[in-house]
Amino acid sequence: MDPATAWAAYRSGHEALRGWLAALPAEHWTGPSVLPGWTVADLAAHIALVADSVTATAAAPRGEPARSLSEYLSTYAAVAADLSDRTLAISTRAGHDKDGILAAIDARYQAAADIVDERGLDDMVLTTRRVPARQADYLLTRVIEIAVHADDLARSVPDADPPALPRDTTRLAVRTLLDVLAERAPGRSVEVRVAPFAAVQCIEGPRHTRGTPPNTVDLTPALWLRLAGGRTTWADGVSAGAVLASGQRADLSSYLPLL
Repeated sequence: MDPATAWAAYRSGHEALRGWLAALPAEHWTGPSVLPGWTVADLAAHIALVADSVTATAAAPRGEPARSLSEYLSTYAAVAADLSDRTLAISTRAGHDKDGILAAIDARYQAAADIVDERGLDDMVLTTRRVPARQADYLLTRVIEIAVHADDLARSVPDADPPALPRDTTRLAVRTLLDVLAERAPGRSVEVRVAPFAAVQCIEGPRHTRGTPPNTVDLTPALWLRLAGGRTTWADGVSAGAVLASGQRADLSSYLPLL
């Protein structure tokens, strides 16, 4: 992955989501979000934290080994409480006010853009708040954050039109998370398809050589992001008929969520 491609997808997704937040009437900001304990204002403040994390990165010392994207994402659970505290601190400093939170988003995004402009977009190894990662992989985590939280915001304000993220932002988030699944569950016995963006084969077992594979999973992009992000469960998706799974091995429940 070219870091410039990942940065462009994050940048355009951020700008689209920021524009949606600016147009969202202030009365919606005080309501609860789909994330327990957070208001819509708090969830909006997290978009500032997504950018702020970029400013905590720096070129790693020469010879520093990078961890994989999958390994980076596996650290999310351990720092969930810290991420929540950082988010709520941004919201509190802004007085839970729409204009104050938008100003925080703008300031932190501009600081992130300045860092990237100064550093350049070579695929160097970066130090982060967690583990060392290649710049392309790290920027892909920003793309995932924007895509997942845009869906969180859409579900938090169901009577408003959902954010219209650029196609490349959603596509790259979907594809990246499918690649992580394939890395964590290597094999070729199950084909997971998220039309129209990407498909991967995964999970050990008999592999097919031609024609339709015996084990398939078909998902919408929104449902895949929710499953990967832990917003819904495999069992709930299957019982609701939203997950279309065929074959004895077409069960991803032991591999989800990915974050």
